[in-house]
Amino acid sequence: ARAMALPGELWAELPAEKRIFCSVLLFSWAVYLWEAFLAHRQRRVYRTTTHVPQELGQIMDSETFEKSRLYQLDKSTFSFWSGLYSEVEGTMILLCGGIPFLWNLSGQISGRAGFGPEYEIVQSLVFLLLATLFSAVTGLPWSLYNTFVIEEKHGFNQQTLGFFFKDAVKKFIVTQCILLPVTSLLLYIIKIGGDYFFIYAWLFTLVVSLVLVTIYADYIAPLFDKFIPLPEGELKQQIETMAKSIDFPLTKVYVVEGSKRSSHSNAYFYGFFKNKRIVLFDTLLEDYSALNKEPAEGEDGENEEPKSKTKNKKQGCKNEEVLAVLGHELGHWKLGHTVKNIIISQVS
Repeated sequence: ARAMALPGELWAELPAEKRIFCSVLLFSWAVYLWEAFLAHRQRRVYRTTTHVPQELGQIMDSETFEKSRLYQLDKSTFSFWSGLYSEVEGTMILLCGGIPFLWNLSGQISGRAGFGPEYEIVQSLVFLLLATLFSAVTGLPWSLYNTFVIEEKHGFNQQTLGFFFKDAVKKFIVTQCILLPVTSLLLYIIKIGGDYFFIYAWLFTLVVSLVLVTIYADYIAPLFDKFIPLPEGELKQQIETMAKSIDFPLTKVYVVEGSKRSSHSNAYFYGFFKNKRIVLFDTLLEDYSALNKEPAEGEDGENEEPKSKTKNKKQGCKNEEVLAVLGHELGHWKLGHTVKNIIISQVS
């Protein structure tokens, strides 16, 4: 009985901060192991299901199914190793005092710039900049492998190495331009918020997240990709008719140039209240995909042509297939999934 009680007694004797530290670490690993278990079960399905399921027999050929299966298997295996690395990295940072070390380093850097310990927000911003830079550097090999090995192997990657690094630098700069000012305001709210600072901090982050969702497609996404209005024609009329049939308040339809990154295709909608917009990837549209066009000679720079690939059939979907993809997205709106997810995440 004494031996069985020993772990409990040891736990009770630990200082509160040690118990919190261990609890955070155990919780992190518990979540990781649970998700890894679920992913392992799915990976087993990818390995063993080698024939088209009976329910899909009439709409999917065996070649397409096999390509999809192998792609998902590679993605799942990659996700396992990258997830394991991320969890081990986080654990080592905690156990080896990486966060206090980075905080002290941030204090030294801000001190050299003339900001003493009383400038806590400045030190915090330096800390955040260093932390995100570290994360970007350690995550770079995984991102490169995912793009130029897995995506390339399965015929999806359209990026050159130069474009990849230029895009990564641009994303990092844009992220810092948003993250640092928002964090400054958040830390100021925490400093002046008193005992109920967490209520004010939550409300602030809620407002910021809603603002970012609203402005992302209009002001942030165009920094990376070209958006053009979908020209008048049969497809646009069909989209407007479908939107009207479920009272979706559609105002504009855009085509985004996704083909310079990947041959994956998708569609999404954004906007609040009566100002909804629909965005279609050019790779989704048979008539607009740059992957169906012959590369122009001598073009380079920002509008460089995607790498040419041998294709058995044209990239993109016919109109009825585009409407089916879009119908899925509009179904999320009709069933209130977006609003429900926002509410659930904020309550959480």
